[in-house]
Amino acid sequence: MLARLNFNADTLRELLGIAMPMVISQGAFAAMIFTDRYFMSQIDPVHMAAALGGGVACFFSFCFFSGLFSYANALAAQYLGAEARHKCARVVTQGWIMTVACIPILAAITFAVSGIFSAMDHDPMQVELERTYYQILMLGIVVTLAKICLSSYFAGIGRSKVVMICDVCGLVLNVPLAYVMVFGHLGFPALGIVGAGISTMVATIFSFLLFLGFFFERAHREEFAVIEAFSLETGILKRFLRLGFPSGVELFLNVAAFNLFLLMFQSYGVVQGASAAIVFNWDLLSFVPMIGLNIGMISLIGRFVGARDLQRADEVVTAGFVIGLTYSAVLACLYIAFRFPLVEIFAPPKGDFTEIRNLAGFMMVGLSSYAMADAVIQVTGGVLRGAGDTRWLMVASVSLHWAMLVAQYFIIRVFELGPKIAWLAFVALIFAIAVVFIIRLRGERWRDEEALARMMAE
Repeated sequence: MLARLNFNADTLRELLGIAMPMVISQGAFAAMIFTDRYFMSQIDPVHMAAALGGGVACFFSFCFFSGLFSYANALAAQYLGAEARHKCARVVTQGWIMTVACIPILAAITFAVSGIFSAMDHDPMQVELERTYYQILMLGIVVTLAKICLSSYFAGIGRSKVVMICDVCGLVLNVPLAYVMVFGHLGFPALGIVGAGISTMVATIFSFLLFLGFFFERAHREEFAVIEAFSLETGILKRFLRLGFPSGVELFLNVAAFNLFLLMFQSYGVVQGASAAIVFNWDLLSFVPMIGLNIGMISLIGRFVGARDLQRADEVVTAGFVIGLTYSAVLACLYIAFRFPLVEIFAPPKGDFTEIRNLAGFMMVGLSSYAMADAVIQVTGGVLRGAGDTRWLMVASVSLHWAMLVAQYFIIRVFELGPKIAWLAFVALIFAIAVVFIIRLRGERWRDEEALARMMAE
């Protein structure tokens, strides 16, 4: 593998040019979620808990479809690299066809999940608020998925600034709109959590309309034959399903495993649950930028794999490691050196914070140690996904996540070991995934000409 690493400053700049706007875009999405929860916290703790519960339920309900349709990034990039520009926009329309076809499934999921809240032993008021917030968000989920197809497409053709502009504009609309609708200003009644859900849906629709404006803009429309793209293309649709379906399954099962781990970890008590919340809040500083880098990797690798230019693909791999490891190494040093001050930012004005401070400080050491391993995962995962190796990624990633979950069950529930042991087991999982992904990257199977030909076959 070392023999293939080939640093090229131009490739590094090209990757940064795609990845940085995606980092900002991902940050805008995180800020939108944070805003809703912050506004709810200003009403009362029940509303804040309901926003968290309803939001998590919504993401879990559509994360499979999100993983599937996000593969439009790699598909568009592969067609662009193969000099089949007329097929790039057809990836979007096939995604929209699947989105419409999924409406009955999404409706059934919404109906089923809406009935689960009352079985979770929450306060009756919280249950009603959770259900209401969840149902409002799910009303706009078709637009959300259609937007995912478009944003992934623009990332795939290397125009991630379009994604940044649309998502940031959505955030700029969402924050003031949520404020006036939640608390009742400028003639709006105080709608509380209903206002938060409606403002999120309105901002999503607004962002989607902006994407449509860029999609149908004359120069883009002519370059990518957009008008001719509105037809069923069974070859592209089959590729989309064959390569994207494993990504959707992987995301769904990994999210399920992670949430079940969090639930078990929180069963230790309030101190342990609060410590985990603090550490994962700081984890976002590394995770969100790495997602942006991952999207950039998928785009460029997909393009060069489609063009069969594996030398340029090696340059992208090298650039990805340089960016990811440099950023995560700086964060790791900060997490170690300032772990207690970082934890104490979340200290309440009153009450004893000592236990939470000590445990969260210990967990911050684990976070610093796996930050670089997570960077490796995002870089290698982006390479393999861009090259169409999605089935292997699904099997490897899901197997390791659920093996970790089984191990955590025995650690927490059967042997009743302490939270530090459980946290070390979680850190070990991140390292295990990084090692397994590196081994796959070093191999030849994803680079094999026959494998690439099968991946591009319609």
